[in-house]
Amino acid sequence: MGAYILRRLLLIIPTLIGIMVVNFTLTQFVPGGPIEQIAAQVQGSGDAFSNISGAGAGADTGAVEGYEGARGLPPEFIAQLEKEFGFDKPPLERFLTMMGNYLTFDFGTSWFRSISVIDLVIEKMPVSITLGLWSTLLAYLISIPLGIRKAMRDGSRFDTWTSAVIIMAYAIPAFLFAVLLMVLFAGGSYWQWFPLRGLTSDNFADLSLWGKIKDYAWHATLPVVASTISSFATLTLLTKNSFLDEINKQYVMTARAKGLTERRVLYGHVFRNAMLIVIAGFPAVFLGVFFGASILIETVFSLDGLGRLGFEAAVQRDYPVIFGTLYVFGLLSLVVGILSDMMYVFVDPRIDFESRAG
Repeated sequence: MGAYILRRLLLIIPTLIGIMVVNFTLTQFVPGGPIEQIAAQVQGSGDAFSNISGAGAGADTGAVEGYEGARGLPPEFIAQLEKEFGFDKPPLERFLTMMGNYLTFDFGTSWFRSISVIDLVIEKMPVSITLGLWSTLLAYLISIPLGIRKAMRDGSRFDTWTSAVIIMAYAIPAFLFAVLLMVLFAGGSYWQWFPLRGLTSDNFADLSLWGKIKDYAWHATLPVVASTISSFATLTLLTKNSFLDEINKQYVMTARAKGLTERRVLYGHVFRNAMLIVIAGFPAVFLGVFFGASILIETVFSLDGLGRLGFEAAVQRDYPVIFGTLYVFGLLSLVVGILSDMMYVFVDPRIDFESRAG
């Protein structure tokens, strides 16, 4: 297993470089660069969000002279902006400098927020941790018992109506479900049981420890439930199908023939094999929810997390934030892939990736 992990770790380097090369190259052809954003604001012709479609852009981020947004501004002003943003250097030099800084985890400062990228990500992290961690745990706590019960009662009335509920839950967009929860339980039209926005109350700092826990849970309930809906449905069906596949295998019939109780057969033999794919996929599921937090859910509940940060950075062409977060998230994704393989071995020691690689 050690040799396999070492090979996977070594593959992280070229894979991560490839990800950064592709995305850096693509940005060279995207209209509406940061200099045009500033030029448009100076001239009063719009803001970052009005340029989302690239309207008025005539060239890539390196060819600022062709920007329509720069017309009428002194060339010296544009040249100064080029120098400040580093666009006076060739793209290859800019890329190599950026990657050199990233190797030491120096991600620079946001162009439009005057704060370091690391501090900006840390500032938005609580929202993403809330949505990612609790949504993943809630999905697993519901999906595993429900999936097992559905597998044991396959074809029954219980299996039928729960499948209908799961399909409906999967079909409902998360943001629409978020709006529904807000209308029903946040004072929209019916009950005002939960707050409309934020993760904490204004007097959070003055509360006791237990009061802070209750206040945090009170604010987090609706957005966590809304972000759980789709992953809950997928995991439930995955658990059910995994158990059904194992229950019909020969070793289960043999165990029953030996006189073992149904509970012993289920949890002593079937559970470990059936749950392999579900449990081993936990790191990947968590990472997907953590970094893929819906911008719409964050907007509905007025949460300022990594989802909105990524969207606003893309709109404003805030490249330090875009590439810095891309580098970190890409690195974490690759590491989580290795952790998922290690989880497979932990759940079932019979798996040997080294022998398969050979």
